[in-house]
This record gives sequence, structure tokens and C-alpha cells, in this order.
Amino acid sequence: MIKRQAFLMAAIAAGLSMTAMAETAGTWTVGVGVGHVEPDSKNGSLGDIGIDHIDPDVRPTLTAEYFVADNVGVELLAALPFHHDIIIDVPRVGMREAKTQLLPPTLSLQYHFDNVHANVKPFVGVGANYTTFFKERSGVNGVDLKIKDSWGVAGHAGVDFKINETDAVRLDARYIDLEPDVKLDGQKAGKAEINPWVYGISYVQRF
Repeated sequence: MIKRQAFLMAAIAAGLSMTAMAETAGTWTVGVGVGHVEPDSKNGSLGDIGIDHIDPDVRPTLTAEYFVADNVGVELLAALPFHHDIIIDVPRVGMREAKTQLLPPTLSLQYHFDNVHANVKPFVGVGANYTTFFKERSGVNGVDLKIKDSWGVAGHAGVDFKINETDAVRLDARYIDLEPDVKLDGQKAGKAEINPWVYGISYVQRF
């Protein structure tokens, strides 16, 4: 009985101390999930027009990552267009609701750690984001709104919770440096300081 208990305790200790296998070079992962874009609470101004706030949005996302070396991957994030209401304060007019849609493809270089428990694999990454804006509306009659496409640095961190040898659930967060130029009636009016956090949950499969 004592030997059996000792063997069981040793087996449990060995299981808890297991480290995750390295993601080997040449491996692909594909993830399908949702992303929640949460713009910064301070969004600047466009000349005399103040940006009160930019509403968040949630949309489906897709990621693909290729491991160029053990534990080192290059990931591309894509998504369906995000829709954002922009509440602006126009002098002598009051609050108005502008609108835009955007696509934020992001390319990241990532490192996946393998020195933790076998079923938990954290990672960090940094890369470049390109956000394109379309279907803008100023919310003010006779005023044309144009938000220029923008490049920015993107940081990324997350954790994969392993389900089996090929599948995992991923929780992650990104910070995107996003401050596009804005034009009103063709004239540069300033920058929109969006700088969002993007929180995600996805189902990831390894190939």
C-alpha cells in the first residue's frame, strides 16, 4: 500500500513538472475566434471638433502562424470589418455620431515558451499593423469625413491552453499604435488617437 501511494505521488509530481514540447520549425497553426477592439478612452481632437469617444466592437477573427524556427513563428491576423461609432463634439452644433469601418491586418513575429506546464503555453510577439478605413460618415450634414490608412507597431501576448496534441484554446491581447490622419472636406484636421487594445479568444489547431 505504501509503495503504491509513493508510486502514485511520484507519477503526479512527474506530470506536474512536465514541460511542453517545443513548436518545431515547419509547423502551421490556424485559429478561428472573435476579437474585441477597445479604443483608447482619450481620442484627441480635430481642430475645434473634439472626439468624445470611440465605441468598441466585436468581430470574427482568423489567424495563421508558420514556425520559421523552433518556438519562433510568424503570424498573420485577419478579421471581418470592425464597425465603430465616433462621438464628436461640434462647436455650435453639439454632439454628433460619426461612423467608420476598418480592417486591421497585423503581421507579428512571436516566441512561444516551452518551460511551463505541458498544457499551458504562453507567447509574446511584436509586429506591424496596417489599418484601412472605409465607409466613413461625419454625422454632420455637408461635411465629408476621410480617415487615412495607417501603419503602426503592434504588441501581442497570450496563452494557449492545450486540449490535445493538435488543438488548443487561446486567450490573447494586442496593443496597436493607431493614430491615423483625418481630413474634413479634404483639409487635414488632425489625428484620431485610437490606440486600441484588442482582446481575443480563439480555437487553434496545429498542423
